[in-house]
Amino acid sequence: MSNREIIAENLVKRYGDFAAVDDVSFKVGSGEIFGFLGPNGAGKSTTVSMLTTRVVPTQGKALVGGFDVERQSTDVRRLAGVALQEIGLDPLMKSMELLTIQCQLFGLARKAAVMRAQYLLEVVKLDDPTTVQRPVGKYSGGMRRRLDLAMALAHEPAILFLDEPTTGLDPMSRRDIWTEVRRLNRELGITIFLTTQYLEEADQLADHIAIITQGKIAVEGKPADLKAQMGGDAINLVFGDDMTVERARVALTDMATRTQIDRDILRLYLANAASAVPAVVSRLQEAGIPPLSLSLTQPTLDDVFLKVTGQRFSSDEADAGDKAKKDAAGKKDKAA
Repeated sequence: MSNREIIAENLVKRYGDFAAVDDVSFKVGSGEIFGFLGPNGAGKSTTVSMLTTRVVPTQGKALVGGFDVERQSTDVRRLAGVALQEIGLDPLMKSMELLTIQCQLFGLARKAAVMRAQYLLEVVKLDDPTTVQRPVGKYSGGMRRRLDLAMALAHEPAILFLDEPTTGLDPMSRRDIWTEVRRLNRELGITIFLTTQYLEEADQLADHIAIITQGKIAVEGKPADLKAQMGGDAINLVFGDDMTVERARVALTDMATRTQIDRDILRLYLANAASAVPAVVSRLQEAGIPPLSLSLTQPTLDDVFLKVTGQRFSSDEADAGDKAKKDAAGKKDKAA
């Protein structure tokens, strides 16, 4: 099997005095799904652009499948498949036409390209005769995402870069894409580099994750290990306002191994959270700070993200960002 690793060593990308990516290093093992997370503007897309040879690093080195992204960019492009955030599919064409052309662009003869296109439609579950006969513009968002995956697989890549592949999709379509990503990884052994705005997605799919913020890697590891480092189960206490949350934190801080405030929620991390609930409630009653609600949760990647970046990165933010992109695109269309 070919080298399917991705290695970044002290990658830097500057635009003038601004460092979009600042001394980033990581390694993605062959056959691994690697989740690359971060808030908007953290450096995710810039890193992907360098790894896929679309942007030249200012400093540092990156190897994709053993090939240097600067000196051997053509080899990297032959080896890697890329599915970006924006889907560039001609809405008037049909899936077989698009895939056949894509396969021919990678050097396959017409007959071989048609066979490859048929196989890829089976891979992404778009081979139903009715679906094949429809123009791509009639496809749902999830179907277009799956077809975009097929386009990225035209040349049998050993490594696949997926840049926010499910942004804007409904929950059902999102899970369909998850199923495809898992299958591509397990059955074909493809190394997958996944950037996502959905922490649940990374938790479900990734063997290993890294969180980037302000151009630097803040934390890296297996999702389970990162969640375990949060300190066990948590008691979540909801209050009416920020001032009350802070008063509660002061009253309870000696009872927890660590506390965390997220808007109107105070989160207490401690070893035996369930058994500590009566004592926590009693302390709050004594202090005259009754919570609006109380719940027990296990640590999530959202908690890890909040700890290392200082902000929560939920699907709400992702959807808001996606709406902003659509609004901007709509204004461009009107201007045209």
